[in-house]
Amino acid sequence: MLGESILGMTIAEKILAAHSGKKDVSPGDFVTTKIDFARTRGLSRHQDLLIKAGVKDGLCKVWDPTRVLSAPGDNVTCLNTINLAAKYRRDVGLARRYRIANFYDVSEGIAHQIMVERGHVHPGELIVGDDSHTLIYGALNCASTAISDLEMTYVLTTGELWFRVPETIRFELRGELRFPVMPKDIFLYVASKYGPDAALGKSIEWVGETGGISIDGRLCIACSSTELSARFSMFEADEKAVNYVKARSNVPPKPIRSDSDASFEKEYQVDVGGLEPYVALPHGFEVVKPVSEVEGIRIDKARVGACSDGRVEDLAAVARVLKGKRVHSDVVFFVSPASRMVLKEAIDRGIISSLLDSGVVVGPPGCGVCSSHLLVTAPGEVDVSATTRNFIGRHGSTEAQIYLASAATAAASALKGEITDPRKVI
Repeated sequence: MLGESILGMTIAEKILAAHSGKKDVSPGDFVTTKIDFARTRGLSRHQDLLIKAGVKDGLCKVWDPTRVLSAPGDNVTCLNTINLAAKYRRDVGLARRYRIANFYDVSEGIAHQIMVERGHVHPGELIVGDDSHTLIYGALNCASTAISDLEMTYVLTTGELWFRVPETIRFELRGELRFPVMPKDIFLYVASKYGPDAALGKSIEWVGETGGISIDGRLCIACSSTELSARFSMFEADEKAVNYVKARSNVPPKPIRSDSDASFEKEYQVDVGGLEPYVALPHGFEVVKPVSEVEGIRIDKARVGACSDGRVEDLAAVARVLKGKRVHSDVVFFVSPASRMVLKEAIDRGIISSLLDSGVVVGPPGCGVCSSHLLVTAPGEVDVSATTRNFIGRHGSTEAQIYLASAATAAASALKGEITDPRKVI
């Protein structure tokens, strides 16, 4: 429970205060907090760190096996090597040894998606993960962030971690998002206007008219906020978020809102109703332009998936754009669901059948489509990607060009064989 505070506080400040036993905190304060949940790609990496440091047997115990999720399948689906296969077997054995209650094998998909769809995320919690996109859980009104392997080793041992209380930047969303403009385009617009360092070390709050943005869309925005250099990225919890959590967990949701007198470092307004599709140009987020300014560039490949864009909403968007049409004969279009549950729902709704009819290659759940394992780009090829990043060499050759966009824009581009505004094809 949060105690009575003297200072008006933001969401991040309230959560960090509550988890450090303080009535209030301010930006710049350093606090030692209790962690609610830890998400790791596997225990072997942390076991090895301890052994290297001289701890003979590695982890003596895990602080709370019920508050840890281990899903090492992310790595297995990213890189096809014997060493990673052996590491996966170690992770399976260590999860059994330490009786990790929430172990998910490679068949389940991406750990970030598993976390939310299996009810491991709740409003007001403090969650850490050893992966840069751990900010994703903030879509459900919690403070979640990425930490180093060394920090995760400490968390697994003690259940605690220190934080510097960050300043908060507030983005007020106004208006109604109109398909085929997607939540991904909100993030891309913000990156274009304020830059990839817009929230360096800060907490982001997404407020305003967010009710029209689905949970899938909020997960995309919160996940992508790591590319704004944010420490946390959180949505307020409305009825949609509360119902999502209730449907997946018996833990009563305890939504957190900023106080009316909370102080923000910066406040911005975004008219989402007036947005158009955006595209991040190779390689990174330094240059992001409206799709209308980069239309006509020939492409060889297109892909949709990952923890940012592999949910049912994204797959449905692709099917909607391609309905009754075929992928361009010169393009390979690869779609990968974020999890087994996403794949099953997409099958049940007829989405996968529609994608196959349109000539889409449908891959297994996992991270492979976001890395250089599935659909590898060759030198000189151009790739339109609705995944997390477009960094040089991300999908294969360092001589390939990767344009990052929404699922709808990727689908429209795959249809025409060139970067295309999806509003022209639906």
